[in-house]
Amino acid sequence: MRRKDLSPIVAPWRDESYAPEGTLMDMQARAERLATLMEERLDIRGLGLAAKTRRSGRRVPRWVRRELDALIEGMKLAENPKLAPRVDYQRIENGTAKVEKWLLDVDPWDRRRGVAVEWGAGLAFNLLVVVAILIALLGWRGFL
Repeated sequence: MRRKDLSPIVAPWRDESYAPEGTLMDMQARAERLATLMEERLDIRGLGLAAKTRRSGRRVPRWVRRELDALIEGMKLAENPKLAPRVDYQRIENGTAKVEKWLLDVDPWDRRRGVAVEWGAGLAFNLLVVVAILIALLGWRGFL
């Protein structure tokens, strides 16, 4: 009968390929960069990335919110030495790169212009409805 390999198990926090040194600092720097981009590009106010993510609402796609939530959760876990091995650094790195690319592609003036056009279209529609109701009311009362 063959014996199973009894090589020593390396603890994940001692494995150098597990996570680069200064990972929590890297995540905090990425979070600050993303928070700054969210404020510049999307006009989302708040203190820190967590508050801005909560306030983003429908201004950002669902996948962006998911990646930002993963970064925020990873930062919370990385602060605790016992929970730090549970952080998926590769996913966070890839996700934050995608989010940063999406935020850099957002044109803030185009978004503002879109908001103004939507507001104007809604106002014009409401005005049209009021005028139609007024004409119908005048016709029904016999003034037309």
